[in-house]
Amino acid sequence: MMTKNSLIHTLESRIEATRQEMIKIGLAKGLQHPETIKLSQRLDLCLNKYNRLKSH
Repeated sequence: MMTKNSLIHTLESRIEATRQEMIKIGLAKGLQHPETIKLSQRLDLCLNKYNRLKSH
């Protein structure tokens, strides 16, 4: 089982990787492209989980 700190660290890594991928795809295919939107939604989920963990 992961500790809270290791979960936070994992989420931070996932957030940064998703953010970088979203920027890359957004620049290449456009901000309204379905792939960009999917990555944006994935990033939102990760950020929401991260914020919940940090606030408790």
